[in-house]
Amino acid sequence: MIEFVKGFLVIAGATFMLLAALGILRLPDLLTRMHATTKAAALGVILLMLAVALHFLQVAVVARAFAIIVFVLMTAPVAAHVIGRAGYFVGSKLWDGTVKDELRPNYDPLTHELKSGLETEANARRDIKPSPQESDEE
Repeated sequence: MIEFVKGFLVIAGATFMLLAALGILRLPDLLTRMHATTKAAALGVILLMLAVALHFLQVAVVARAFAIIVFVLMTAPVAAHVIGRAGYFVGSKLWDGTVKDELRPNYDPLTHELKSGLETEANARRDIKPSPQESDEE
């Protein structure tokens, strides 16, 4: 029975890694590619490390496998975020089908700085013009 579980984990992990590689090749822009690699490849590594831990069943190997799992879970999302943000800052073109760019109102392309959320809210409040009813009441 354990052999079946190990085989399933290896095949599932390899399949997720294959899907991550296909995502890199097939998806249209940097941000969607980063999404595919972060999710699928991390899950693939986790499944493979679980198979390794089950195969060897030694304390040292199991501890290392779980350390690798924790390391991947901590670093993959952060690395994808940093790479995606750097790609946005250098002007990586978004896919034509992108519906919403939530970073655009908060990003200054000249200084490459992000405005804080409080500044954006204050500017949005200043840009809102009062309705005719509100201006008549004043």
